[in-house]
Amino acid sequence: MSIAFCSRPAPPGHQGRAMLLGLIGVAMFSLTMPLTRIAVAELDPLFVTFGRALGAALLAGAWLAWKRAAPPPRAALLPLALVAAGCIIGFPLFTSVALRTLPASHGALLVGVLPLVTALYSALRGYERPSRGFWGMALLGSSLVIAFALFQGGGALHRADLLVFAAVASAAVGYAEGGRLSRSLGGPEVICWALLLAAPAVAPIVLWQGVPQASEVGLAAWLSFGYVTAISMFVGFFFWYRGLALGGVARVGQVQLLQPFLSLVGAALLLGEALSFANCAFALAVAAVVFAGRRMAVRQQ
Repeated sequence: MSIAFCSRPAPPGHQGRAMLLGLIGVAMFSLTMPLTRIAVAELDPLFVTFGRALGAALLAGAWLAWKRAAPPPRAALLPLALVAAGCIIGFPLFTSVALRTLPASHGALLVGVLPLVTALYSALRGYERPSRGFWGMALLGSSLVIAFALFQGGGALHRADLLVFAAVASAAVGYAEGGRLSRSLGGPEVICWALLLAAPAVAPIVLWQGVPQASEVGLAAWLSFGYVTAISMFVGFFFWYRGLALGGVARVGQVQLLQPFLSLVGAALLLGEALSFANCAFALAVAAVVFAGRRMAVRQQ
């Protein structure tokens, strides 16, 4: 029998900690788009996708061995498989291909709808029941992000946008399933076991692709690949899943509305993409929505 309780999923003190952990994870994830853009300029998107998954799996295996972690229970295998399919394969693959032609700033803005899609998936799965006020804030924040994406794109979406939306759907599944499982298994354990679960599938692809010659790829591309492997695919999830476990998937997930604007700053610094007054204005508006949304009631199932 599932028990629903209204109010916050964690004490007020834990809410602040949950939001902070989520924000740290989002800050780490925010450089994924611009750095992936740099990596795929010289590396094949398939190598970037599966190579970083395999590299992160090696880190995960080392961490689990160091912690002497017990194997996950059988009931956790399906959620772990969904995390692997969504966060480790789906999102990196779709974004790597899309960013061959899509500006990093534009792609990052489209990812801004991820909190809403994550909350929607969590609600459909029966994990959480956000209030009407929460949905209102989520829709408002997502509408701001989409409006800004259209504004920046001259009123039209790019062809690669469908790939980004597929990436968003993939990540939403992985975030919701992983955040829920983290409450019992632990955030680091969730991403580590998911990475190991994905390793047998990604390793043959990496071997088939082959590792590019170091002399053929610039240092910037390799450093970017290293970041998306160690931080975006591994360390960032330690903070992100812990935050979701403490504060709830729907509520803490709203922090990710800030990710597109952090990515804009990263794209401006790393790629020289424009950062205008309009960018900052939209960032402030979304920050206000996030602050209001965290005060809305969410039922935990």
